[in-house]
Amino acid sequence: MPRPDPIDAHLSGLAAALLPFRREAERLADWGTELAWTLARGGRILVAGNGGSAAEAQHLTAELVGKLRDDREPLSAIALHAETSALTAIGNDYGYDEVFARQVRAHGRAEDILLLLSTSGASANLLAAAQAGREVGLRCWAFTGPAPNPLAERCHDVLAVPSPDSQVVQELHLVATHLLCEYVDQALPLIRQLPTTTVAAPRGTGIAGWAPPLIPVLRDGHTANGHAANGQSANGRSVTGHGVDGHGRNGHHRNGSTGTGWVER
Repeated sequence: MPRPDPIDAHLSGLAAALLPFRREAERLADWGTELAWTLARGGRILVAGNGGSAAEAQHLTAELVGKLRDDREPLSAIALHAETSALTAIGNDYGYDEVFARQVRAHGRAEDILLLLSTSGASANLLAAAQAGREVGLRCWAFTGPAPNPLAERCHDVLAVPSPDSQVVQELHLVATHLLCEYVDQALPLIRQLPTTTVAAPRGTGIAGWAPPLIPVLRDGHTANGHAANGQSANGRSVTGHGVDGHGRNGHHRNGSTGTGWVER
């Protein structure tokens, strides 16, 4: 029996994954808003992958430090696998499973974002990086192949491409990379107009529903509309460290008090 033409076979596999990928990709609007907020407030995104996924992760950092379309300020994005001297030193001294985790502990700060790319979702060095990220206080995301997989379970959120073909998975990861950067660029102008003491919106609101919960917080612990910063937000929800799941990460504001910064999401 003759083998199918490679073009037809490949494009058929890609087409079959597009519709379910479209549903998965809807989360990228929320991710882009959250990432834009993090970057605009002086945070950074750390990324890592192996092989082709390493190249795609580095593609993401290039779009953020450089630009996707329109000119804008550079944004802080670091590809952990691109630091070859550190990578090989850590691998030599601590083993390859630690090459990303140790860098996460060195460079990661609470409220930074860690994005890990893996077609299998099972790479030991990425699993260790996700664990280190959570311990440091980073928000951990992943691009993977089909879920469930170990990396998806270890991260806060995952975009899982529903295809058994690793080539299709990587190609749609590139689409996701471009979309994520598009959403970052879409959110940045709005974020730049806000005072630095604005209370952050809960995770998962997206750019379309993001504006109402934002409350400028004054230095005396009161909001611009006269409500106490530890009272009610503009949508009626408490802003005393409670997020969309009913609790903040540690139940407190970032600095342990009210009215001087923004609520832990």
